[in-house]
Amino acid sequence: MIIDLRSDTVTKPSKDMLEVMMAAEVGDDVFREDTTVNTLEKQIAKMFGKQQALFFPSGTMANQTALKLHTSPGDQVICDKYAHIYNYESGGASFNSGVSCKLIDGNRGMFTAKQVEQAINPEAYYYSKTSLVEIENTTNKGGGACWSFDEIKKIKTVCKNNSLGLHLDGARLWNALVVKNETAEQYGKVFDTISVCLSKGLGCPVGSLLVGDTDIMTDALRVRKIFGGNMRQAGYLAAAGLFALDNNIDRLKEDHFRAKEIENALKRLSKIKSVETVETNIVVFELNDDVDESLFLQKLIDNNIYIISMGGRKLRMVTHLDYTNIMHEKLMSFINLL
Repeated sequence: MIIDLRSDTVTKPSKDMLEVMMAAEVGDDVFREDTTVNTLEKQIAKMFGKQQALFFPSGTMANQTALKLHTSPGDQVICDKYAHIYNYESGGASFNSGVSCKLIDGNRGMFTAKQVEQAINPEAYYYSKTSLVEIENTTNKGGGACWSFDEIKKIKTVCKNNSLGLHLDGARLWNALVVKNETAEQYGKVFDTISVCLSKGLGCPVGSLLVGDTDIMTDALRVRKIFGGNMRQAGYLAAAGLFALDNNIDRLKEDHFRAKEIENALKRLSKIKSVETVETNIVVFELNDDVDESLFLQKLIDNNIYIISMGGRKLRMVTHLDYTNIMHEKLMSFINLL
């Protein structure tokens, strides 16, 4: 039995999801004639109370499109030092949009409205123009932490007062909504654009969407084309998304519960220096200085357990749809023997 906790992207479509995918009504989405894609886009837009949504093959492309829509070359984007758009999108912000990132030293990937105010560049011509604030919820490198919605609203006020756009990288927003008992519509009222992923906690094989109102989304289709993201009979993938929205959101509670149990077990180990407080499905922990990371990881591999190193002696486990009770029991027994 292989226990793969590297990411919630390792899941495979369930039998029921595959059946829905194979029965999907499809067309050529480049001509905007794929009825299943159109249905998914309309449903997501309605969930967030936005006028438009656009289906993408990846969350990175959705985020990169948002940056392109909000900025001009030479502009600056405010984000956390842990932000996915800065750390894990291959320098796309600078390559695709010609923008730089002003990094905030936040707490677990989250920052305050006051920090945003302090990060905005002066108007002088020799500064890059600050045009966008980007937030990630939940935070990946922050260990699946969830933002305070009250703080988000304060940041929105700062953005309004300074004519800045506000984008949400909501790759794991579904997890935050479940934990915080919040709604997609709440977020839609605050953010100008939001990207959401279907291929992480929701178990789809491929797909993310970008949502926003018509004024900001006017060129989204063109930008997606420029990035090579147009697809043809994409309805097979969109059907998986529709299935996931109906069946796989509420069950995220199971992933969160198991992650919390892993956190508590790791905290009891002398080899572990610290464990980030678990809120959702990500467990980030740090090894003691006297523990050899490569040997620690190899011991897990020898027992068919796979996790990820995040650098700096920090390791990550992510629970997901395909991580079963049997796997969880085996992992918990293994941890207790470390």
